[in-house]
Amino acid sequence: MRRGEDFEAAVRRGKRAGRPTLVVHLGTSGEEPPLVGFVVSKAVGGAVTRNKVKRRLRHLMRDRLHRLPRGSLLVVRANPPAASALFEQLAAELDSALDRLLRRRESSTGGQR
Repeated sequence: MRRGEDFEAAVRRGKRAGRPTLVVHLGTSGEEPPLVGFVVSKAVGGAVTRNKVKRRLRHLMRDRLHRLPRGSLLVVRANPPAASALFEQLAAELDSALDRLLRRRESSTGGQR
């Protein structure tokens, strides 16, 4: 995801699930393939740390992209504890947040994707 409008749509109009190391926003927009964007602010750390966190999150999302329904706009925002989190902890928290959002989405759409 690269456009500011997509980020804004996911954050403002989508559902949100927070964990200590990250917050995940899930919105929808049409029937295109899912789009994922990452927000890692300076509060997380310096440039090297922020890029490391982004690389880890990108790698984790690559394996989970198939779980997202078509038209999904997903924004993964890293919190400052993400800088010192182990890879496994980031993976567990991302899974937890995604599970929560997808369950919530299924219950609101009546189980249809």
